[in-house]
Order: sequence, then C-alpha cells, then structure tokens
Amino acid sequence: MIVSEIFRSLQGEGKNQGRPCTFIRLAGCNLRCAWCDTSYAWEGGKEMSVTEVLDRVWLINGKQICITGGEPLLQGEELLELLQKFNRHGYTVEIETNGTRDFRELQAFASICMDVKCPSSGERSDLRLLPFLTPRDCVKFVVADEDDFLYARAVMSRYEIRAEILISPVEGSDYRAIADYIVEENLPVRFQVQLHKILGIK
Repeated sequence: MIVSEIFRSLQGEGKNQGRPCTFIRLAGCNLRCAWCDTSYAWEGGKEMSVTEVLDRVWLINGKQICITGGEPLLQGEELLELLQKFNRHGYTVEIETNGTRDFRELQAFASICMDVKCPSSGERSDLRLLPFLTPRDCVKFVVADEDDFLYARAVMSRYEIRAEILISPVEGSDYRAIADYIVEENLPVRFQVQLHKILGIK
C-alpha cells in the first residue's frame, strides 16, 4: 500500500465526529478538488505492506479507524485485505471516499462516508453510487455558495439516499448563512462544521 501518514487524532467530520480515531491516510487521488486540504496526499507516500500498517495501528492503540486519502479506493485490492484483517481483530472502520469508485465490496467490513462533490470543487462524484449506501453510512456535501446548495438539494430530491446526510461549509465561507439556508429550506440534513479546523488539529 502507498501510505501518506498514520496518526491518532479526533475525527473532525462525519458520523463519528468528535471521537478519538486512528487515521490511515493513503496516498494518491484521481481528483483535484479546488478546496482540498490534503493536497500533499495526491502524490508521494511510503510503500507499506498490509502487515506493516496493522502493526503500526496496533502500536498507536484504539479500535476506531478511519481510512482516508487521497482516494483510498484506488488501492482496492490491498484495502480489502486490510479491512478483512481489521474485521477479524475487532476494529471499527470508516472509509472516506470521493464517490468515484464502487465501494460495495467493502461495505461488509467498513462504513462509507461518501463526499459528493459540489460545483465549487470543480469535480464530480458518481451519483449512481448513492442508492448503494446504507443507514450505517453517510453522505457529505461540502458547500461554499448558493450554487452548491442548489446542487445538493437537487441530488437529494433525485436519488434515494438511506444514509445520513451532512452539510459541511467550506472553510472561510459564511457558516451562518449556510445554517440559515438549511433551516429555511427544511433540508433533511445535519449541519456540521469541520471540527479539526476549529481545533487546529489533523
């Protein structure tokens, strides 16, 4: 596997926001989002075997795991092996993905947080994956402006989404305006600021 970093922190977003978590950030990404805050993981990284990753996580301690990137599903074969081993050892795993790769093979071993790319990102997710999400998964829309909101609302009305839906403002955008819009439109979502940005942690 090509690993950018492995570290312990608080989960800053998603369904497990605020929980202590061990992060495995895999290197490499097939998108170039305009507001990406981990562009250092687009390239580079260190080659590690699945066993080496497991050993590193075991030394760090903690049973809550988040596998993120980059785009972790680009390393699908080794990722599946890693998930199977985490499952056998009683770990709880969440995968953060940009929604451009089929994740169904992994859902038996991990929950999915699909980040649906809005217009401000300059990229697009594969919306055909949305119906495959389950109530244990979540969908995240990172929004910057009204165009992003209109897009998110259109996606929610067009697709059956059984997962929890999160709206997260881009850092530096008008948080209050975004919160007010959610209330005014009565959107079936949970508003969520990026906790790691507020605390100044990874």
